[in-house]
Amino acid sequence: MKLKVVLICLLTIGLLSSCNSKKKVVHTKHKVQQTEKKVANAPTQNEKPTEKAIEPKQSIATSTIEYINTYKDVAMDEMREFKIPASITLAQGIIESTSGNSDLTKRSNNHFGIKCHKGWEGDHTLHDDDEKGECFRVYKDPLKSYRDHSLFLTTRSRYANLFTLKSGDYVGWAQGLSEAGYATDRRYPAKLIGLIEKFELHKYDAEVLGIPFKKVENMSLAQHIVVKGDTLYNISKRYGLTVEELKKINALASNEISIGQELNITK
Repeated sequence: MKLKVVLICLLTIGLLSSCNSKKKVVHTKHKVQQTEKKVANAPTQNEKPTEKAIEPKQSIATSTIEYINTYKDVAMDEMREFKIPASITLAQGIIESTSGNSDLTKRSNNHFGIKCHKGWEGDHTLHDDDEKGECFRVYKDPLKSYRDHSLFLTTRSRYANLFTLKSGDYVGWAQGLSEAGYATDRRYPAKLIGLIEKFELHKYDAEVLGIPFKKVENMSLAQHIVVKGDTLYNISKRYGLTVEELKKINALASNEISIGQELNITK
C-alpha cells in the first residue's frame, strides 16, 4: 500500500515537471518569434533612402539682350497700332526698368516709370523717386505696362507733337520726350539714342515700316554724369555694358570714378 502511494506521488511530480517544461519552451519560442519579426521589418540593402525634392530656383532676365529679345515683338505691335517707334519704346523700357531688374519693376511690372497721376484707379505702390514715397502704377503683367505706356503718350496733349514726326525718327522722339517732360534727367535723349544705336533697336522700326534697315556708321555719343552712389558696376548694368567695356570706352585704368565725371556709354 505504501508502495502505491509512493508511486502515485512520483507520477504526479513527473507530470507537474513536464507541464512546467512545456510552458518554458513555448515562452522561449514566443521570444524568438518577436526577434524575427523585428529583423523582418528592418530596411534591406536594396532599399534606397527617401530623397527630398529640390525646388528649382526662379530666374529673371538680367541682361539687356535678354530684355530686348523678350519685348521686341511687343514693342513692334505697339508701333503698328499707336505709331510710337519700337526703338523708343524698347530704349525707354531698358532705362526705366534697368532691363527689367529694378526693384520697382519687379514689384509692380511697371517698365516705364509711369506714376499714378490724376485719374488712375488701378493698383499702386509707393517708391522713392524725385521725392520720397511717390505713387507708381502697378500692372498684372508687363504687357499691360507696355500698352499703358502707349496710351499714356497718345492721350496727353503735351506729347502730341511727337506724332507729327516722320515715322521711325527716333532722334526726334528722344529729344521730344525730354522737352515734353517725360524725364527730368537732362541726359535722357542721349541715353535713349545711345541705347538705340548700340543695340540697333531702330531695325525693329524698319521692320514695321517695311523699309531696309540702315546701320548707323557713326553712333551718337551718349554720356553719363556720375552722381553720388554711382559705381562702374551699376552704371554698366543700366546701359547694358560690362564693367570692362565701360572702362575700355573711357580708357579707365581702375574702377575709381568721381562725382561730376562724364562717362561715355557708347563705343
